[in-house]
Amino acid sequence: MRVEIPYGGGKEIVEVPDGNLGEIVYQKDVKADDKVQVILDAVKKPVNSKSLPEFLKDGRSVLIIVNDATRPTPTWRIITAILPFLINKSVRYLVATGMHRAPTPEEYNYIFGDLYAQIKDDVYAHDAKKSEMVFLGTSKNGTPLKMNKLVADADRIVVISSVEPHYFAGYTGGRKSFLPGVSAYETIEANHKLALSIKAQSLKLVGNPVAEDMEDAMSALKDRMIFAIMVVLDKNHRTCAAFAGDLRGSFQKASKMADDVFVIDLKKKADIVVAVTAFPYDIDLYQSQKALDNAKYAVRDGGVIILVSACRDGVGPPNFLDLLGSAGTPKEALDKIAQGYKLGYHKAAKMAEIGLKCKMYAVTRLDPAIARKAHMTPVDTVQEAVDMAIRELGPKSKVTFIMDAVITVPRILGTR
Repeated sequence: MRVEIPYGGGKEIVEVPDGNLGEIVYQKDVKADDKVQVILDAVKKPVNSKSLPEFLKDGRSVLIIVNDATRPTPTWRIITAILPFLINKSVRYLVATGMHRAPTPEEYNYIFGDLYAQIKDDVYAHDAKKSEMVFLGTSKNGTPLKMNKLVADADRIVVISSVEPHYFAGYTGGRKSFLPGVSAYETIEANHKLALSIKAQSLKLVGNPVAEDMEDAMSALKDRMIFAIMVVLDKNHRTCAAFAGDLRGSFQKASKMADDVFVIDLKKKADIVVAVTAFPYDIDLYQSQKALDNAKYAVRDGGVIILVSACRDGVGPPNFLDLLGSAGTPKEALDKIAQGYKLGYHKAAKMAEIGLKCKMYAVTRLDPAIARKAHMTPVDTVQEAVDMAIRELGPKSKVTFIMDAVITVPRILGTR
């Protein structure tokens, strides 16, 4: 069987004997519609809110918070749709980078499209260490809630995001645009430390300490005028649903829709899982780790996960890799994290937990030494990695492919 895999802007072909092929998992085919009218319908008939024109009516200064280039959110299309409502308003745009770096010129154009040339003087990239912050209180978990001052300065705030499963926050979108999106370093660090909990996992909101901490941040913003525009995208990054209005209400509806789009039922766990990281999540190893985390639900104990990601910009924030590289085994890495947490260590902990369950191979463009630091075996091609795994686990080993593993959550039939 020939299996075609997207990789680094191109494709790789893998030959898998029919007897070894398990399942090939693509995101579901769902009805999608990229017409501007989908957005207009959502903002004119919002959830638990005035319509967007009414919301903006008495506001002088408007802050629009958008995702960075690590998300496929069709930001430019959404802004284009609502531009007529922004006439005669003072509008600023804040890219919710969280702890990511600022966008490159190419990435600004990816985010804002042709609009960027017109609005670039009003576009700001959040910097968790350098941006001016305001203190909004403390969460129940003790997280100091500090956010970008632009949030406090605006009369009206419009949040644009996309909703999909997230490996420790439950889902992206909604409250994540504020925490971690536009929060201070110490706020993000305290929040992400909660990801060490086993309850911090994909699709889980109730009882998830990370998600509940983010909810506390929303409570701290209760006096701010916020209008959310949340979209759910299909496997080709086309809009299949849009919800707008109240931040919590629109997020709840979008997260339910996200389950229908991103959760895939499998017949059984596989011996070998090929976790493909599709664009734009293949930007670096930090983002690509999410593919490993989803793949763990599809692989048996003692099996192999093969991460396939170009890691176009390298590692990303280095703390997690430095921690992993300082430990001889995944168990030793977890022990070190238990002794003292730093931002990024949640990523190391999730990778180390997977390392206790199964082996990890890496097909990337990273220096092989980097993969080894992360306790992964570097391999040049997907074909070589599959062949190696079959030799290691036996000739009857089953290989399952997950084609967009960062945003595809496998679920074994009969389990919840």
